[in-house]
Amino acid sequence: MLGLSALELARLQFAFTVSFHIIFPAITVGLASYLAVLEALWLIRRNPVYVDLYHFWSKIFAINFGMGVVSGLVMAYQFGTNWSGFSQFAGGVTGPLLTYEVLTAFFLEAGFLGVMLFGWNKVGPGLHMFATALVALGTLISTTWILASNSWMQTPQGFEIVNGKIVPTDWLAVIFNPSFPFRLMHMTLAAYLSTALFVAAAAAWHLLRGRSTPAIRKMFSMALWMLLFVSPVQMVVGDAHGLNTLEHQPAKIAAIEGHWESDPNATSLPLIAFGIPDMTAEQTKYAIQIPYLGSLILTHTLHGKITGLKEFAPQDRPNSTIIFFTFRIMVGLGIAMLLLGVGGAYQRWRGTLYQSRLFLRFALVMGPTGLLAVLAGWITTEVGRQPWVVYGVLRTQDAVSNHSALTLGVTLVLFFVMYFLIFGTGIGIMLKLVAQVPEQHSDIVPSSGTLQVHRPARPLSAVPDNITRAPQRETKEV
Repeated sequence: MLGLSALELARLQFAFTVSFHIIFPAITVGLASYLAVLEALWLIRRNPVYVDLYHFWSKIFAINFGMGVVSGLVMAYQFGTNWSGFSQFAGGVTGPLLTYEVLTAFFLEAGFLGVMLFGWNKVGPGLHMFATALVALGTLISTTWILASNSWMQTPQGFEIVNGKIVPTDWLAVIFNPSFPFRLMHMTLAAYLSTALFVAAAAAWHLLRGRSTPAIRKMFSMALWMLLFVSPVQMVVGDAHGLNTLEHQPAKIAAIEGHWESDPNATSLPLIAFGIPDMTAEQTKYAIQIPYLGSLILTHTLHGKITGLKEFAPQDRPNSTIIFFTFRIMVGLGIAMLLLGVGGAYQRWRGTLYQSRLFLRFALVMGPTGLLAVLAGWITTEVGRQPWVVYGVLRTQDAVSNHSALTLGVTLVLFFVMYFLIFGTGIGIMLKLVAQVPEQHSDIVPSSGTLQVHRPARPLSAVPDNITRAPQRETKEV
């Protein structure tokens, strides 16, 4: 199909499903923590604005959570259908890690999600806060297990190969592999930034239409504080992640940077800001270089060097043409996020945070960039690992199932159609909810220590107890 081999179609199919899936957990992780913060702030300050925002975003969270679960199930099945070689070889590690995610995170989320969404006026405020916090914790635990599995595939350790299969020998080494802490922190912060940008864009959309309610202003302000403080932290974590990748996956770094030669006479390494890597010609064409900056960024010294891509066998090289650009897209969007946070601080200082239409348009345009950066980062990570599924241990060509190109091509087309129908509808519903103004809950009774949203449980329970009897008319005999 389209001149692609079965292996290429299998990779494309998994890339499509994982790219579609990852946007939902990213928002789920961020929104769950955001909802926990909103409810905690209400309990502390008794400001009904936090309740308005909680109910507004909890509806969006519920839809997003459901789509994340469904899209994740498809990926789990693909390990068996399209990548049976990988499952047979490395299932002794990846299988238990994914099982631990279900037993801890998924059961925790499922157990308390109902209380969180439907128990607001049925349980006490403390118990409801507890449920919200555990759902947020469950999303973080889920992230931990998924990233442990993916990080092990990038930097495998704690195992031995017995009879052609991987057998774990040290579970602590498997889980806490060399790249795990950096990937976990980097992905978690990316989820928080993606959610902050989503929330900020929603608020900016309303503000541009003159809907400057207290709830809208509050969500805009909170999102911009998150961007201001988390964006620079993400850059520091990303730098540490890069140093770790240079140590354990030097070919990936060489491909990302577009460096082909290892010149022993060079005194430093320039940064190739732009160019077009050519895998056939083994060079980066039209390169625009900045002297010394490559050494400074990659090694934190002025004279550090890295191994050029030509030093690796051609069959062991990642595709530099792809990850050279995806990495720069991710970094460029990260810089734009920091600029948005700093711009918000400046507008706040001027007293025009909610009035500057130019800044509000900037925030609106930046709405999807968090998810775009996540996708660019994952493409860089996964394509940069090639041609390995388990880095240095199992090649991708040895992990794929024995399917024909026609079978994979037809199923890929079906995935395209079904995903855009089902998840396109879900995303459309989410955006319609975002377009609504948060409702005001005027029937809050903060002095009682509980939040009461009075919704009748029975038909007559809506009738107040203290009914004043209407005066009866006097009747006269005719």
